Amino acid sequence: MISGQRWAARQTGFLFLVVGTAALTVLTGCGHRVKKEPEQSTAPVIREPETLPPAPGTLPPAHIPITPAPPGGVDEEDREYIASHRPILSEKGIASWYTAPYKGRKSANGQVFSDTALTAAHRTLPMGSLVVVTNLDTGQSSPMRITDRGPFVAERLIDLTVASAQAVGVYRKGSAPVRIDVYKTPKPIGAGGRWCVQIGALSTEERALRLKRQLQKKYPDAQVMEFPGEKSYWVRIRPVGDDRKQAEFIARHMHLSEGKAFLTRLD
Repeated sequence: MISGQRWAARQTGFLFLVVGTAALTVLTGCGHRVKKEPEQSTAPVIREPETLPPAPGTLPPAHIPITPAPPGGVDEEDREYIASHRPILSEKGIASWYTAPYKGRKSANGQVFSDTALTAAHRTLPMGSLVVVTNLDTGQSSPMRITDRGPFVAERLIDLTVASAQAVGVYRKGSAPVRIDVYKTPKPIGAGGRWCVQIGALSTEERALRLKRQLQKKYPDAQVMEFPGEKSYWVRIRPVGDDRKQAEFIARHMHLSEGKAFLTRLD
């Protein structure tokens, strides 16, 4: 993902060349592979004093189905629903905004990302959730749908598209405290779901690959993958069955010398 500040810099005249990589089912915001650099420190360290909880007996398919959103993110029916219902969940945190690093990049819901759609990225709300985001500094608010995953930055709760950021007064400032009111979710919030742990950002590909090998030995039944982000690298662990309890366990007991582990919902 590209921060609001970097996008503003682009608008004032800087030219960035970004080489797109293959889209992933669940993205941190795709980027390009950077030139390999020599190791400057020790590899990430993981320590697991306990054993994983039992895996579920039935395994879901590896593919995550597309969760479509209306054109523009929300439609008139969504607005009417919000006007006649109360939120089912509210949370507060910091919002920032982002844009795709290349044209045609897909959001985690399977649709092509659009700067002009009223959508946002959240790490754990079910894909397709209908929310209202309110800027706590200005009082500006707007409905939008969750169609992407992120932000994978500590202390941030939600990433907005350009249109969403403009609608709630976050675009010019870059970030702001907000309240998220959840009105409708296609799937339960507190039960089920398909989960993973996303680890990063790591400074070099070598460090990401080394961590991947460590995790493959530690969790031989899990799917572990390494992939590039914007000028950095990430590792993702999908436990057996994309089980939430196992993902929570891994994230809770992950101790890293570089990067951070984020619990993330896939569906």
